[in-house]
Amino acid sequence: MAFIIRNMKPEEMKIAVDWAAKEGWNPGLSDGNVFYNSDPEGFFVAELDGEIIGVKSAVNYNNEFGFMGFYIIKPEFRGKGYGYDLWKHAFNRVKSILSGMDGVVEQQNNYMKSGYKLFYRQMRYEGMNIKGEETENVINISPDLFEQIVSYDSKVFPSERRKFLSLWLNQKEISSKVLIEDGDIKGYGVIRPCVKGFKIGPLFADDFDSAEKLFLSLVIFAEGKEVYLDIPQVNEDANRLIKKYGMNYVFETARMYNNGSPKTGTDKVFGVTTFELG
Repeated sequence: MAFIIRNMKPEEMKIAVDWAAKEGWNPGLSDGNVFYNSDPEGFFVAELDGEIIGVKSAVNYNNEFGFMGFYIIKPEFRGKGYGYDLWKHAFNRVKSILSGMDGVVEQQNNYMKSGYKLFYRQMRYEGMNIKGEETENVINISPDLFEQIVSYDSKVFPSERRKFLSLWLNQKEISSKVLIEDGDIKGYGVIRPCVKGFKIGPLFADDFDSAEKLFLSLVIFAEGKEVYLDIPQVNEDANRLIKKYGMNYVFETARMYNNGSPKTGTDKVFGVTTFELG
């Protein structure tokens, strides 16, 4: 049988997102378009006799930081070696730079064989009927604030991601907020509709109070429906936030890195952007 690995075509991104939904990952309704156009060369498919049987991404941010995601093999083709070949093909794109992933915990030993090391857990929590609250210094992100957002984001995320943010912040049907005090950005966040409910990500902030103000402003957009927040388990203030608002554990991933780990840390990460792109 003819087995090939090739770059994904734009229209095939829908396959990856649909499979992610079936796996229970609850993707955002516009994730496919944003993810793919952030780095079109970083998305791959495995094809067997003309049928797509696997998908994988290895997004490269400025050749400084890479992120492995969207690793899905159709169930009937698992355990046959196709997935490993696809994994290696994608990994070659980021193997020489610092890279990360949010892998399923059950597979972390396999990822370690490629050099990845477990650094901490990423935990997904769900909340419902959370009462939002507007704060004077929390405002909508407008185009004139874009450069400041990119600058702030670069101090939290391991690399500048101007292209991604230009797409992420301009999605339809989202709410994006920034907290500004004395002319300085203290944090920002985005909430977007997903297959189920709404997901907040990123939620980056200088401290607990700033994160809480942003969180309460963002959840207004969900109108009492399910809200999901993915947090680094090692961030104590992020854990305080989900406990204060009665959010419940859903599942977790293993945050792993190869070739070291980011110097930016997790102190300002109250909500991971996505498990697929970092």
